[in-house]
Amino acid sequence: MDGHDSDGKQNSADMTAFVQNLLQQMQTRFQAMSETIVTKIDEMGNRIDELEQSINELKAEMGADACPSPATPSKSKPADSKPGEGSEEI
Repeated sequence: MDGHDSDGKQNSADMTAFVQNLLQQMQTRFQAMSETIVTKIDEMGNRIDELEQSINELKAEMGADACPSPATPSKSKPADSKPGEGSEEI
């Protein structure tokens, strides 16, 4: 029976080593995937910043090109209306 106990201890040691090795491999893969995800998020953040800068530059260009002429009437009130006209309260 001593031989049987020895086999059981060996199997237990082998199983322990196998599980530890498997956990180490999983940890290594998880760490690599985490680093990849963080890198992709950083790249996406940089691209968003560049896109925001491009949008702001386009806005600035459009603002410079589309200056309203001084003859353009304001949108708030027609030029010939008097205060109180057309705004009767109910």
